[in-house]
Amino acid sequence: MTSVHVPLHFGYDILIGSGIINLAGEKSRNLFKSAQTAAIITDNNVGELYLPPVINSLQKAGFNTLTYSITPGENSKNPDEYVKLANWLAKSRLSSSDIIIALGGGVVGDLAGFAAATYLRGLAYVQIPTSLLAMVDSSVGGKTAINLNAGKNLLGAFHQPSLVLSDTDTLNTLPEPVFNDGMAEVIKYAMISDASLLKRLLQTDCKSELLHIITICTGIKRDIVTKDEFDKGERKLLNFGHTLGHAIELLSNYTISHGAAVSVGMTIITKAAVKKALCPQESLYVLEKLLSKYALSCGTKFSAQELFNAALNDKKRQGCHITIVVPTALGRCELMKIPSDSLLDWIETGLGFE
Repeated sequence: MTSVHVPLHFGYDILIGSGIINLAGEKSRNLFKSAQTAAIITDNNVGELYLPPVINSLQKAGFNTLTYSITPGENSKNPDEYVKLANWLAKSRLSSSDIIIALGGGVVGDLAGFAAATYLRGLAYVQIPTSLLAMVDSSVGGKTAINLNAGKNLLGAFHQPSLVLSDTDTLNTLPEPVFNDGMAEVIKYAMISDASLLKRLLQTDCKSELLHIITICTGIKRDIVTKDEFDKGERKLLNFGHTLGHAIELLSNYTISHGAAVSVGMTIITKAAVKKALCPQESLYVLEKLLSKYALSCGTKFSAQELFNAALNDKKRQGCHITIVVPTALGRCELMKIPSDSLLDWIETGLGFE
C-alpha cells in the first residue's frame, strides 16, 4: 500500500493498494467519530461487485448504511438525477454529521461529490474509485459536477473529499475499453509533466505496474492541486485535450467515452502545435504510439466547425478568450490564452495535419 497526502487546508490521504476497499469502515470511523450513517452512492454494475464488502466494513465500524444506485454511464450525471439523489438524502434524514461514500467510477464520484458539496450546504464524503480513470484523476482534487444540455460539467462545485481509497483489485474486473479509457488520463499526466513516465509507458505493460503508475499520476495531480486548488492558473494544465474532448462527448451524446474523446482532443492540439512549430515532432510520435498501444482513437468524424461550436460552451472560456493546453516538449505542456475565435484555426490545423 502507498499513501499520497494532499496538504490543503483540510488535507486528506489517498491510499492506494490491494484490498483497501475492506478498510472503508475503519478509515472512515477514524475520521468521523460522531457520524451515524454512511450513504453509499454507486451504480448498478459496481454495486453488484463491491457493495457487499463496503457495507460489511462500514457496519463493522458502527455505521448505519444506506444505498443509492444509478444507471451506469455519463447520461446519469444530469440535473434530474441530482435532484432525485438530493430528495433521497432528505427522505433518508441524513444529518450534517453523517457522510457520503462515492463507490464507483468518475460519473458516480462527480455526482456523489456534487451532492455532498450542496446537500445541507456541504457534507463530508469519501471517494472509493473503482476505475483507473477515477483513481488517477477524477477522485482527487475536489472537482464535482453534473452536465447540462449545453455542455459537460457546467454545474459544479469545489469540494475536497476527506479520504480516497483506491483499491487496485477493483481494476481486475474492468472491461478492456474502460481500462483503456483510464490510460488516456495516465498518458495525459505523462504528456504534461513527466517525460520519464512517457518512456516507461512505451516500454512496459501498465497492468504490471499499476500501483506505481497510479501513485505517480496521483502525486502529479496532488502537486498541481496544492498550488492551485481552485483552477485559476497551473491546474488548467490538467485540461490537456479536455476542451475538445468534452466537445466530442457532447456531440456524440456521450456515446463516445471520456478517455476516447480526450485522446482525440490531445491529438488535435498536438498536431496543431507541431504544425505551428511550437512542439517537436517527437511529442506527437510518442503520443500517437501510446494511444495506439491502448486502442485509443486519434481521429474524429466531427468537423472543425462542429467541434468549435461545441467547445464555445466549455467552462474554460473566459469572455472572448479561452485557455488551451499546448505541448511544447516531451513531457511538458504550457498554458496559452488565445481569442476564442482563434480556437477554430487550431482545430482546423490539427485536423488537417499530414
